[in-house]
Formats: sequence, C-alpha cells, structure tokens
Amino acid sequence: MQVALGLLRIVFFLIGVAMVLGTLISAVRTFVLPRSAQDFITRTVFRISRKFFDLFLKRSQTYEVRDRVLALYAPVTLMCLPVIWLAIVELGYTAIFWSMGVEPLSRALTVSGSSLLTLGFATVDNLFEVAIALSEATVGLILVALLIAYLPTMYSAFSRRELAVAMLEVRAGSPPSAIAMLERYGRIKGFDRLDVLWATWEIWFAEIEESHTSLPALTFFRSPQPHRSWVTAAGTILDAAALTQSALDIPANPQASLCIRGGYVALRRIADYFRIPYPPNPKPDDPIYVSREEFDEALNRLEQAGVPLKADREQAWHDFVGWRVNYEAVLLAFCTLTVAPEAPWSSDRAPRQYGAPKIRVGE
Repeated sequence: MQVALGLLRIVFFLIGVAMVLGTLISAVRTFVLPRSAQDFITRTVFRISRKFFDLFLKRSQTYEVRDRVLALYAPVTLMCLPVIWLAIVELGYTAIFWSMGVEPLSRALTVSGSSLLTLGFATVDNLFEVAIALSEATVGLILVALLIAYLPTMYSAFSRRELAVAMLEVRAGSPPSAIAMLERYGRIKGFDRLDVLWATWEIWFAEIEESHTSLPALTFFRSPQPHRSWVTAAGTILDAAALTQSALDIPANPQASLCIRGGYVALRRIADYFRIPYPPNPKPDDPIYVSREEFDEALNRLEQAGVPLKADREQAWHDFVGWRVNYEAVLLAFCTLTVAPEAPWSSDRAPRQYGAPKIRVGE
C-alpha cells in the first residue's frame, strides 16, 4: 500500500511539473518567441472563445452588430489567457504540494492558490515547501507581467497596420476598390507615383507577416472604423497592382510585381499558422472568383475615366488571372475568418463560414 501511494505521489509530482512547464512554454510561444509557433493552450482558448462569440453572431442581423461583437473577440480572449494559464499552474502546483505530503487535496489546493496569488493566508511547514511556494508565486507574476509587457508591442504593431489601412481610404474609397483607386490616380495624373505606393505596401506586407505570425491575435484585431479591414485593404492593393501590370498601358513597373509577390507570400505565411489550405503552385489559367464580365466592366470604367489601357483585352485577362491565382485563395479565406466588411472582389464573394463550399468562376 505504501509503495503504491509513493508511486502515485511521484506520478502527481511529474504531472504537476509538466503542467507548470507546459504553461510557461505556452506563454513564451504566445508572447516572447519572435516567430510563428503553434501552441495547444492558446489555440484551444481562441477556438473555444470563437465558438462562444459565434453564438452572438448567429443572432446578429447586420454587419454593424457583428463588427461590434467581434471587436471584443481578440481583446477578451487575450485577457482570458492569463486566467487559464494561472488556473493550470495552480492545479499543477496542487499536484506538486500533494505529492510532497500536503494533505488533504483541498489543503494542497488552498496552499497553491495562496502561493500563486501571493495572498499568504495558507502557510507551509518546511523549507522545501516554502521554496516551492515561492517558485509558484514567481511563475504567477511572470505570467501576468508577460501580458502587460507585450500589450504595448501588440498595439504598436496594430497602429502601424491601421495607419496604412486608413490612408488607403483616401486613394481607394470606402469600401476600398482597386478600380476606384486606379480611376482616382488617372484623374490626378498620378501613375508616375505608383512605384512609391507599391514600395510602401510591400513593406506593409512584410510587417504584417512578421507581426501576425509572431503575435497571431493581431489577425483578429478589428479596425477602429467598421468599414475598414486589413484584409480588404490587402486585397485592394493586390488587385490594383494586378490590374496595373495586366491591363494598364503605362511603362512597366517592376515594383508592382514585387508588391504582389510580397503580398501573397505574407498572406500565405499567416495562413500557414492558421492551417488554412491553399494551392502552393497555382497554374496561370486556374479559374478565379472574378468573372470575365466583371473584368471587362472594370476596364470599361477605367477607360471612361481616361485611364490608358492595353488594346489586347484577351491577353490582359489572362495576365490578370495569372497574378490573382497567387493570392486569391488565402485572401478569401481571411475575409471569412475575420468576417471582413464587404468590399469588391474580396469579401463580397467569400463564404460566410470558413470551410463552406465555394463556386469558382469557370467551373
């Protein structure tokens, strides 16, 4: 009987240590590690929280209501994370204290909670137990400090992201449209300045790849204005660059091609974190969700606005498809995942629920 109890205490001790270490690793992966890293605890908390918020979304009749609900999703879930971590640590140290002879189990739980929250209402008897209690108090402070310390980092990245999104409204309207943006550049004779725009947004794509993979909760932080979204902004810029390269009769601009590549590479890296499937090597003639009729209508609008267009529209269509296939799948997936506001050629044709079937143009 004593042997079995001794083995049980060893098992409880090891389980407790594993729970504490697992929680610390989760916190490091979530806030400290400067690279994309999957974490079971964080992922599970965000998934459960999303299911809870989806219950409210089903009752929402308008986008404005859905936007107000989802605006709380990422912040509330982030605030829940330390609570979950602290609960796991408390249970882990409860197992450790019990394995060291603090009985009954309810007293071990009390000692663990007192140590974790540094309340001091439950005491321990020997030096080793005091050391364990101090280590638990230290772990608790570290977990809370991590969240507090990294919130400014997250909001700094969010602010940089949203500055470009807000500035896009001046160029592309609201909701943002690649066609409207090119019309506006045509009216102000600004096509010679497009290279600056492409370079700026190439940097923006590089920044969101870094920030949204190392701090993936940023993906779900919504813009201050309901009609804005980092996802639809990305789609607008990519479509504008694709139209410029395929249909506009202006001097070739390699920076636009680099912007498109920077964009779809960034979106794919973020998609990899969320395990969003996409064709890694799409063919230039793969079907897309923009129809030929929509493309011709867009060119007619641009022509009426005085934008110089290439004469061969058939080739322009094939070139546009060849660009868009690189980013379309991940763009529409993020429109659905983030419940982005409606915008032409992106969220207006994304499925309402992630994983829902989509009908592709040309199939």
